[in-house]
Amino acid sequence: MLAGMDELTNLLDRFVTDLGATIAAGNVLIGDRLGLYRTLAEQGALTPAELAAKSGTAERYVSEWLPGQAASGYVTYDAASGRYALSEAQALAFADPDGLALPGAFELAVSCLADEPKIRDAFTSGHGFAWGDHHPGVFTGCERFYRPGYVANLVSAWIPAVDGLPARLADGCAVADVGCGLGASTRIVADTYANATVTGFDPHPLSIDLARRANPGVRFEVAKAQDFPGTGYGLVATFDCLHDMGDPVSAARHIHTALADDGAWLIVEPYAGAAVADNLNPVGRLYYSFSTFLCVPHALSEGGAALGNQAGEAPIAAVAAAGGFRTFRRVAETPFNLVYEARK
Repeated sequence: MLAGMDELTNLLDRFVTDLGATIAAGNVLIGDRLGLYRTLAEQGALTPAELAAKSGTAERYVSEWLPGQAASGYVTYDAASGRYALSEAQALAFADPDGLALPGAFELAVSCLADEPKIRDAFTSGHGFAWGDHHPGVFTGCERFYRPGYVANLVSAWIPAVDGLPARLADGCAVADVGCGLGASTRIVADTYANATVTGFDPHPLSIDLARRANPGVRFEVAKAQDFPGTGYGLVATFDCLHDMGDPVSAARHIHTALADDGAWLIVEPYAGAAVADNLNPVGRLYYSFSTFLCVPHALSEGGAALGNQAGEAPIAAVAAAGGFRTFRRVAETPFNLVYEARK
């Protein structure tokens, strides 16, 4: 009986943590959209009344919001002065648009939950639910969620991990960023390698429209991974999107055709182990949950079998092989991503 009570206590501890995190997500978005984090970062330690006055918000709401943020560890409270502040790390995470941009991850999660009735219907019908049919916050939240990882790793680690690729980009090869979404990865490559001809492709017209608005001077086109135009690319990249495709093998075959003979396909996918048991951890929990709402429904909407974002290395290697690629290897990894190179 005691062992059973210990299990129940642990379960309730997890429940309280999860329920608090769920409702805290909405409060993070309020702090982000109303500039509360930004004001704290700029002004230093403030009382609730001071923060409300400087941010143009109502004191009674702010005085309730701040303790919740302190309880979450997202702001710091000084009991002696009654003031709240952001530490350097908290400011980097919540207030710096070029930092970790953690509110973007909450935007993505909250927007997914807004579609819960539609995903519930998909569970019972077995039908898919297309990316473009989601709440608009999914598109902007996804870009904010992934961008910090690309900023931190794409140029410094992932591109150099592919033999000869930095030199080829510097010399001005053609690049296709396939499934580019709102274009964060496309812009990074274009800004870093001015001689390269970089184009972002995505099948979702709204995402391409948003990408063009956010990234003037960078080229974007509406196109699927299975039929984007052009050949002779020195680099084709798919960032966190191959697993979303209903027919990834057809995409791999088209990428194979589009690449120059000495070109490389850079594949970035969510981190995952080879078996379910390997993924029963906080990162796996995060990715399985997002995959249930986003990745699997979209792949099914395209008539595919749906890899899911926790497919792991072997299924991605099998897609590359079926697409005609002769070599496939893991070249880099982070706690959140696995990075592969495939060549003809």
